Amino acid sequence: MGDILFLAHRIPFPPDRGDKIRGFHMLRHLAKVGRVHLAAFADHSRDMERKRGLVPFTASRSIIFRTKPQWIAAAQALATRQPVSLTAFASEPLRAAVQGILTRHSIDTIFVFSSQMAQYLPTPGRERVIMDFCDMDSAKFESYAATARGPMRWMMQREANLLLAHDRGVAKRAQASLFISDAEAQLFHSRARAGQIHVVENGIDTAHFDPAAAFKRIESVNGPLIVFTGQMDYRPNIEAASWFANMIFPHIRVAQPAARFAIVGRQPTDAVKALAALPGVIVTGEVADVRGWLAAAQVVVAPLRLARGVQNKVLEAMAMARPVVVSAAAAEGIDHADTIRIGATVGEIADHVLAVFADDARAAAMGAAARAQVQRRYSWASRLAALDPLLGRVPGSVANNLSY
Repeated sequence: MGDILFLAHRIPFPPDRGDKIRGFHMLRHLAKVGRVHLAAFADHSRDMERKRGLVPFTASRSIIFRTKPQWIAAAQALATRQPVSLTAFASEPLRAAVQGILTRHSIDTIFVFSSQMAQYLPTPGRERVIMDFCDMDSAKFESYAATARGPMRWMMQREANLLLAHDRGVAKRAQASLFISDAEAQLFHSRARAGQIHVVENGIDTAHFDPAAAFKRIESVNGPLIVFTGQMDYRPNIEAASWFANMIFPHIRVAQPAARFAIVGRQPTDAVKALAALPGVIVTGEVADVRGWLAAAQVVVAPLRLARGVQNKVLEAMAMARPVVVSAAAAEGIDHADTIRIGATVGEIADHVLAVFADDARAAAMGAAARAQVQRRYSWASRLAALDPLLGRVPGSVANNLSY
């Protein structure tokens, strides 16, 4: 059998944010069945410094530092009638690196992680193409357009339309198109009507995310602690943190004046940093290990108003045996077996949080049930077993997987 080319829009190491976590576990699984050659972008100098962490899983690594400003990507997109999502990741050095891998090595499978990397696929030939869309990004931009105004509304709708057309073409080219949740797969099927679509869910490392594991505990925070985690320059996370801090948290503090709300995650924008001026709100910025904050939380919240696929932040909190309160959007795609609480409005989410504060025994039972559920349902080994038949390594049908 030939080797595998893994194309990724962001170097999948260290696995410390949503897309990198999925990418890393995909890469590690592929390394068990063949030699993997990685071609990927890095957008932070520390990723270039840490790339040696991928040596055990890769036969070769071609990592290009991406520095293109967004305004240049937007100008190129308008000039070429392409989506910004593609021009932002267009790079001649990476194209040359991919061509070099294809020339030097016998590649029989190309695994594309995120659709903007499909622009580096060679002319259709003998290679099997597996396209991991993860989520339906065109629908995300459509949601942005619905709330935008003026030129930005036009730009977001343009992006949604062009990206859907691009993704439809990629799905036709690929032997399999992957999505994180059944909801995302069904939505893509209904709109694109193209390709062989499969669901390969996210997993969680329950040995790492374990309240009994060895990790640095944070100093106690005075008062009941609510924690929200995420990459804090990502628009859905910014909107979620702002909504909770400005609209939901004040209701909680009426009943619990000593309550604290910690926003935990790297690269907080100025808008996020400004939330620290609100009573009881903490903005940590990047932390070395999110587990310390999760373990200290009386409740973990994920009040996302726009969410696609399975939220790693929710699985991590569940694995840490914390009571979890989420919006309906954040719960989508997660088989939580009624172990978490879901609210649709400001009042519902606030009431769920206060109910956790009011009953320690109930809170502990919620957390234990949540951890037991992810242990049963969300190991990476069981989730990624569905890849093997798609790679031609295992005969027969795709187990524990839905296709359309």
